[in-house]
Amino acid sequence: MAESESLETITEHERILQEIESTDTACVGPTLRSVYDDQPNAHKRFMEKLDARIRNHDREIEKMCNFHHQGFVDAITELLKVRADAEKLMGQVSDTNRRLQDAGREVTAQTEEVIRCRIQQRNMATTVEKLQLCIPGKLMTDVNLFLFRYYSALKTMEQLENIYIPRVSQYRFCQIMAETLPKLREEIKEISMSDLKDFLESIRKHSDKIGETAMRQAQQHRTFNSAVQKQVTLSCAKPLYGLNSRTPLHHNGLSAEAADEEEMDEEVLTAQDLVDFSPVYRCLHIYTVLGDRETFENYYRKQRKKQARLVLQPQSNMHETVEGYRKYFNQIVGFFVVEDHILHATQGLVTRAFTDELWNMALSKIIAVLRTHSSYCNDPDLVLELKNLIVIFADTLQGYGFPVNRLFDLLFEVRDQYNETLLKKWALVFRDIFEQDNYSPIPVENEEEYKAVVSRFPFHDAEIEKQQFPKKLPMSQSVPQIYSQVKEFIYASLKFSESLHRSSTEIDDMLRKSTNLLLTRTLSSCLQNLIKKPHIGLTELVQIIINTTHLEHACKYLEDFITNITNVSPETVHTTRLYGLSTFKDARHAAEGEIYTKLNQKIDEFIQLADYEWGMAESDGRASGYLMDLINFLRSTFQVFTHLPGKVAQTACMSSCKHLATSLMQMLLDTELKQISMGAIQQFNLDVMQCELFASSEPVPGFQGDTLQLAFIDLRQLLDLFMVWDWSTYLADYGQPTSKYLRVNPSTALALLEKMKDTSKKNNIFSQFRKNDRDKQKLIETVVKQLRSLVNGMSQHS
Repeated sequence: MAESESLETITEHERILQEIESTDTACVGPTLRSVYDDQPNAHKRFMEKLDARIRNHDREIEKMCNFHHQGFVDAITELLKVRADAEKLMGQVSDTNRRLQDAGREVTAQTEEVIRCRIQQRNMATTVEKLQLCIPGKLMTDVNLFLFRYYSALKTMEQLENIYIPRVSQYRFCQIMAETLPKLREEIKEISMSDLKDFLESIRKHSDKIGETAMRQAQQHRTFNSAVQKQVTLSCAKPLYGLNSRTPLHHNGLSAEAADEEEMDEEVLTAQDLVDFSPVYRCLHIYTVLGDRETFENYYRKQRKKQARLVLQPQSNMHETVEGYRKYFNQIVGFFVVEDHILHATQGLVTRAFTDELWNMALSKIIAVLRTHSSYCNDPDLVLELKNLIVIFADTLQGYGFPVNRLFDLLFEVRDQYNETLLKKWALVFRDIFEQDNYSPIPVENEEEYKAVVSRFPFHDAEIEKQQFPKKLPMSQSVPQIYSQVKEFIYASLKFSESLHRSSTEIDDMLRKSTNLLLTRTLSSCLQNLIKKPHIGLTELVQIIINTTHLEHACKYLEDFITNITNVSPETVHTTRLYGLSTFKDARHAAEGEIYTKLNQKIDEFIQLADYEWGMAESDGRASGYLMDLINFLRSTFQVFTHLPGKVAQTACMSSCKHLATSLMQMLLDTELKQISMGAIQQFNLDVMQCELFASSEPVPGFQGDTLQLAFIDLRQLLDLFMVWDWSTYLADYGQPTSKYLRVNPSTALALLEKMKDTSKKNNIFSQFRKNDRDKQKLIETVVKQLRSLVNGMSQHS
């Protein structure tokens, strides 16, 4: 039993030793633990067994060493031999290593540079790959900004912000780019607004040129239409005579002006051709993209309103020249042409309501300005040019859709101003004509001179036409001149009526009314002033009456002249008639009255030359010299009256005789005259007899019987009463219709008798005939008493 356990132990120890020999030292621990886990003292036996095994191995090693010792010695010997070579080789290897290390350092540096470049290259490739997603948009933004294409830049930035940047938002440069975009937008807004301000300033400066072009085009269009209308008119059977009918026509029926317009370049310039509107469009699009369109619209409209107010302010001296008005209109037209273009070229930047508001404001201001400045115009040519400018101005803006009815209404006010300036101008013309007239019949030496006068004035007289040359026409040179000037006035009035878009009837009415004003106001006033001038004598007044008669007859030809111009029949219900008849009648009546006045003044001048010796004993036996001169003057004056209408000459003659009789009567009854002798009465009677002889000689034909002598009947009966001393008859027949001294008033007779009574008291002629003197004195006193009683009775009766 003990043997068997010993055998197993030995076997187990053998196994453990084999395992130790064949196993890695890391696994020896578990094997050795199994030795201690067995029977007690087993480890001793194992140690013994292990020592035996070690000794066994030592023996084997010793055997092996003994076997290989010689070879080992030989090897050591060889190694010692090789040692020198090895040291030499070691030196060479060290040197080679050193050189290799030096070369390696450079290669390492270059390798590191290559590695770094490779890393950069890889990063760049990655960056390029990422930037390719957003760089095109950024690049296009920069290019557009560089080329001032701000709207495209904004659209590109929008794409960057919405599409490209989100793809690479993790990179820092994208964040920087995203932060830069709002600043770029604000910068674009500022730049576009600056461009808009430059644009607004530019159109303010160039609105004059824009308006000038637009008005010139409107004028060319109107001229063309006028030329076409003339061509149509000329093809009619009855020609219309107007102001332009005096303009030479071309063979094709167009006026020279229209022909010149046809030769001009047919290219039509518009506001877009003259002004670059791109800043407005660009700014509008930019603000629209940025969502701030309303701000832009408000700013634009506010600025344009300010510019409108500036444009509507006229220069203080605008009324002095037509260029002032033209520049004013050009600026306004240019302003509204731009607004019209903006209205149609943009959507909502300006609206029709906004432009209408601007236009209504401007129209009120324009009308007020024109009213004020046109009132300063005294030159009809300037007023006419102003009218033409207003018409072109209105036609131009009407072509752009602006209502201009108020402007045409204003033209009627300007027309009144134009007529007033014409009337003032023609007043000077008439005044010059009257001042230069010689107030004598027109002499014509031959047929040509006669036709020249007749061509200017419608004169027809069969008797004068039968007369041989040379001969005289009854009117003076001013008559055809006045007639021609009235026609020129009608032409001038017609100029204003052109292009007013009025019917022929309205134009006819305008012409007739303005002509009536010329006749009733201007010409009538000039005639009245002429008649009242102190240097106008009787001969001139007679000629004025003759002239007005012929001008009165010519009025119907003026009506026909207006009818030919307007082609409106005079039988039309509302046709205004010319008032020339009343004008010339009034002037003629004034001239007649002035003739009567001047005749009486001349008679008074002669009467003032009278130098009676009121106390003379007896007459000279002949009439006074002053009276004979007066009668000769009247006789020669009335001979000039042969061309006057019969009634005028008769009235003048009768008025003169009555005034002469009245003046003589006043001379006798003058209160300053205290005494009159019978001799003075006889001398006075001789003068009255000469007056009666003059009246009976029929100085002016047409009086019936002794009508003219009746002017002196009061004097004659008074003088007869004193010459015959027929007081008994006078007193007896007083108050009877058949009285011989019916025209002798008791108060007149009393006044004259008292003058003679005072003379009789101091008259020495009766000194030797005392008794006759006393008897006559008593008779005078008796007659004086009776006359006083008659006078008192008349006063009580009255």
